[in-house]
Amino acid sequence: MNAVFELCPFDVCQREFMQRALVAAFLIGLAAPAIGVFLVQRRLSLMGDGIGHVAFAGIAAGFLFGIAPVSTALLAAVIGAVALEFLRSRGRMAGDVALALIFYGGIAGAVFMTSLSNLSNANLIGYLFGSVVTVDTMDVTLSAAIAIAVLGTTFLLRKELFAVCYDEDVARTSGLNARALNLLIAVIAAVTVAVTMRVVGILLVSAMLVLPVAAALQLTRSFRATVLVSLALGAIESVGGLTVAYYGDYPPGATIVLGAIAVFGIPATFRMVTSRG
Repeated sequence: MNAVFELCPFDVCQREFMQRALVAAFLIGLAAPAIGVFLVQRRLSLMGDGIGHVAFAGIAAGFLFGIAPVSTALLAAVIGAVALEFLRSRGRMAGDVALALIFYGGIAGAVFMTSLSNLSNANLIGYLFGSVVTVDTMDVTLSAAIAIAVLGTTFLLRKELFAVCYDEDVARTSGLNARALNLLIAVIAAVTVAVTMRVVGILLVSAMLVLPVAAALQLTRSFRATVLVSLALGAIESVGGLTVAYYGDYPPGATIVLGAIAVFGIPATFRMVTSRG
């Protein structure tokens, strides 16, 4: 990794902790929109928020029981995503109601277990708002593994996933296992959220799933182009936001998300102005 950054003349590339942070941000910037595009297509853009709060409950449980917080967060996120998909697919409640149930249950569980654990304010803020500059080699390896898994799965099953997101009933009649595909989307989203929180934090995690996709939708006309542009924007926004945060001494997570909002706002503003003209 050092050999790659030797070609970069800027100070941000010369510090070892920033090298790890930039690599992690780039990988998450690719992985989050790759699954986020299917969440947006299914009109579940806030799913990342709901899963994020369940993941936070998992973090609190990890500190409470003395287990690695990332492991318990990942487990909690997957369980929350599966529960959300189960409630939605069974038709027992609408998707937004199921999401609200998971959302508030995650918050309540996190607050309750945080009060019982020794979770310090520093650790709490790090998980809530991100702490990408503290990532270690293991975090980078985990991010790489997740990015490869997410990109590989969404690429190999892109037609099937698009079909079930575009029209679930048509997908079923064409012979696809819609329930399994929906569950796969939920689990991949949960895993991505559990890793992404290291970059932007739990409170902002949904932004990296949605904002690059939302910006790409304004610039593209085909699903394939939307995916490619979303991946490019996610990587650029993550690395660019982290770089700005480094030189300006700003919070990395907030800077990345504000940059993503600005990227979304540029084409939106242009379209609004041209439509009035």
